[in-house]
Amino acid sequence: MTSRDYLNNKFDVIVVGAGHAGCEAALSAARLGCNVLLCTLNVDNIALQPCNPAIGGPAKSTLVREIDALGGVMGEVADATYIQMKTLNSSKGPAVRALRAQSDKKEYTQYMRHILESTDNIWIKQTCITDLKVVDKKIVGAVDEYGIEYSCRAIILTTGTSLEGKMYVGLQAYSGGRLGERAAIGLSASLREHGIITKKLKTGTPARVDKRTIDYSKMSVQPGDEKLSFYSFKPNRPVRQQYPCYLTRTNEETHAIIRANLDKSPMYQGLIQGVGPRYCPSIEDKIVRFASNPSHHIFIEPEGLNTYEVYIQGFSTSLPACVQVEMLRSLPGLENAHIIKPAYAVEYDYVPAVQTKHSLMSKDIDGLFFAGQINGTSGYEEAAAQGLVAGINSVKYLNNEDAVELSRASSYTGTLIDDLVTKDIQEPYRMLTSRSEYRLLLRQDNADERLTELGHRIGLIDDSQYQRFLQKQENIQKEIARLKEAKLPATDEVNAILAKYGEHIERGVRLAELLKRPNITYDIFRECDEETRNLNLSDDIVEEAEVLIKYDGYIKRQEQQVETSEKLEKYRIPANIDYSKIKQISTETKEKLEKIRPTNLAQASRIGGVKPADISVLMVMLGK
Repeated sequence: MTSRDYLNNKFDVIVVGAGHAGCEAALSAARLGCNVLLCTLNVDNIALQPCNPAIGGPAKSTLVREIDALGGVMGEVADATYIQMKTLNSSKGPAVRALRAQSDKKEYTQYMRHILESTDNIWIKQTCITDLKVVDKKIVGAVDEYGIEYSCRAIILTTGTSLEGKMYVGLQAYSGGRLGERAAIGLSASLREHGIITKKLKTGTPARVDKRTIDYSKMSVQPGDEKLSFYSFKPNRPVRQQYPCYLTRTNEETHAIIRANLDKSPMYQGLIQGVGPRYCPSIEDKIVRFASNPSHHIFIEPEGLNTYEVYIQGFSTSLPACVQVEMLRSLPGLENAHIIKPAYAVEYDYVPAVQTKHSLMSKDIDGLFFAGQINGTSGYEEAAAQGLVAGINSVKYLNNEDAVELSRASSYTGTLIDDLVTKDIQEPYRMLTSRSEYRLLLRQDNADERLTELGHRIGLIDDSQYQRFLQKQENIQKEIARLKEAKLPATDEVNAILAKYGEHIERGVRLAELLKRPNITYDIFRECDEETRNLNLSDDIVEEAEVLIKYDGYIKRQEQQVETSEKLEKYRIPANIDYSKIKQISTETKEKLEKIRPTNLAQASRIGGVKPADISVLMVMLGK
């Protein structure tokens, strides 16, 4: 970028918002050669974690690994700033295992900002974009709150909860997208002027409490893992000291306080119209919806190493501040709790994603992309994955190249985007393992196998990392081949070890066959097989080799399902198809097909209310 371009406010891409989506979008576009203006309401809150200071969890950890495999940075930042690492569901199958990193909130923000500021072609500016400049249904620029005009050919909107945001603490309302930060005013009106539909959603966050006022002796300690796992596939990941979280529970006193004050809740008084996240309800929602539950888990999580602030997970609320004090002090260990920041609910504008393509570009305005909560999602990981895809595709658009569109069979990221653009989401969308029909194929351990090749082709994975990836895959296949050939003898010594795990062998058994038994893990081979012990393979190679052997039959079954689905994906639907002229399908189905405008029969089959018979009609009509 020339100094003249900068002085003339001329950029290739403008990213509006510097949360998790905006950071990945800006970085990917810049690393692919574009000049990027990254606009944010507060430069000190880049990549802020306004809710839970944690990265990962069920399904979300897979998204983080996918981001890393494609060349994004969330995994790298989480690895560099964790204060606790923990693998959830470790005793269950590989499809539901999930890594979770408790982050140092301030460190995370600072680390991400450093990456942004160290990347060529990114210009950060604290300002609010209030208007879009559109000519002939194409983005040509934007205008900020000061009346300054910027020219560009692509804009990525990653506004989080800021868009016309209104916060509620009890029946009092405040303009703002999150505590301590103003709302983004003006852009919603501009979107609507250009024909983009906006709607309202709601979310919230718990209070923050001073840890010096907590009696941890009344709570259960929740330590991190002794054996560390990481998100990024890059080498030299830091080993840091870990800090515990704690567990307490609500009780009948807590519930009674909440029930007695529901008349002071903006949700229950109809002040908030937006729908909140189903899978992260407020504590008052839990008490009302699950009235028979005598108590609910509440986790006490540190926000960082250099702060007294702790996060009260599971206790989000919009009740008045004085009621929040009473509620908190009814919990074991929090009898003397001092609230640093009150809990609040926030209602904000979003853009229903049925108005976008799988590339995350608007169907109606070329060069306009959406990523993160503005698409109706909830979660840092969901946002970052979308931001990465939007950033990549903004460059593809500028270069007049085909967009990168991830399939449901390739990734949770592809599943997430397909759900958003195909289904008319009515509540904040969170990625869950259950949303994927191919979750045994889309594990966190094999994200690099699924997506690194694509990341390298795009240009976000460098040659050195790609070579490390190829070497790792080779080592996995070598180990699988060895396990299929090597035999474990049925000696007394071997059976004495196997007996500890409820197993016994009468004759020599190949290691791969033995590994398929439910009680047997690879670690047992290190006890009873000298060759395995001497190999000293890394944990990531062992994990994937074990999964591929142990679940071989199930994996092949899902691969067959993918093949069946891919047949429908090959049947492309013309962009100009007139559904109103198809007599054999119902009016309701026509309306849904017209609204979504699916690009192929597979996508059409996933639209709610579209029946198999309708797909058959379309297939005949298309001459297939």
